[in-house]
Amino acid sequence: MRKVSFLFIASMIFAGGGCTLQHKEQDRVIKTQIPAQQEDRITVTIEPQRYFASQLADTFFYIETMAPQGTDPETYDPSPVQMTALAHSKAYFCIGHIGFEQAWVDKLKANHPQVKFFDNSKGVSLIKTDEHVHEGRHYGEVDPHIWNSPREALTIVKNMYEALVEIDPAHEAIYAGNLRKVTNRIMETDEQIANILNGSSSKAFVIYHPALTYFARDYGLKQYCIENDGKEPSPEQIKKLVETVKSLQMKVIFVQQEFDLKNAEAIARETGCKLVVINPLSYDWNGEMIRIAQALSDE
Repeated sequence: MRKVSFLFIASMIFAGGGCTLQHKEQDRVIKTQIPAQQEDRITVTIEPQRYFASQLADTFFYIETMAPQGTDPETYDPSPVQMTALAHSKAYFCIGHIGFEQAWVDKLKANHPQVKFFDNSKGVSLIKTDEHVHEGRHYGEVDPHIWNSPREALTIVKNMYEALVEIDPAHEAIYAGNLRKVTNRIMETDEQIANILNGSSSKAFVIYHPALTYFARDYGLKQYCIENDGKEPSPEQIKKLVETVKSLQMKVIFVQQEFDLKNAEAIARETGCKLVVINPLSYDWNGEMIRIAQALSDE
C-alpha cells in the first residue's frame, strides 16, 4: 500500500490548492465533460467499465471515469477536482483488484461516506498471481485485468445491474432489459472471437504488460510478458524471450500505448513478429477485443 501523497492531504485541507500542471489539465477536461444538468452520477475506475455502465444505466445516470483515458490505473492518483466531484456520485463501481483501488479506495470511502461502493469483480473466476508467466508479477493477490475476458464481462455487467437496482429500484425493469441486451452483445463478441481464433496455428503471443491473462485463459492461448515484476527486462531476459518466441513460432507482439516501445520493437526485429499497439483500457471494449483476436489470427 502506498503512502498517502502530500498532494492528497493538501487537497483535502485547502480544497484543491497545489495541483500539478497535469492534474490541472485533467481537471479542466473533467469540468467540461460533466453535464451541468445531470445530477445523478456514478463513478467507475476505468473506461471499459464506463462502456458497460453507460449501456445499462440508460439516461438515468451520467458515468464518470476516475482514471482517464491514457493514464495507468495501476499507479494513478486522483486530482483534487476528482476528489471533490466524487461527492456528487451516488455510487462508485470498483473493478476489483487494480493498483489504483488498492491504494485509494479506503481513502475514498472514508472521505465520501455518502457514496455507495460496489465491487464489480464479485463472483469472477480470479487468476492468482502465481499463475502468471512471470511469477514475480504482483497485483496484490490476483491479476486485475478481468474486463479483458468476455466471459468475465458477463459477471461484471450482472454486478453493475444489481448495483443499479439497489440505488435506483424504480427503474429495475429498464435496467433488466438493458442487461439482456448487453449480455447478448458480450456473448456475440465471445463467439466472434472464438471463430476468429479457431484454427489459428499460433497459440502464444508476447505482450509488454500482462493485460491479457484472462483473455489467454479463455481461448487456450499462452501469454509471455516483456515486463518482469514491473521492471524493464534485462538483456538476458530479452535473449531468453527471443529464443522462446522463435521456438514457439509466435507471430505477434502486443504493446500498450502507455508503455515504452523500445524493447518490444527490438524483439520484433529479432524475431520477425508483427508489432501491434493495443489499448485494453479503451472505451470501445467490443471493438478492441475483436481487434486483438484478429491480430492473433492467421488471416
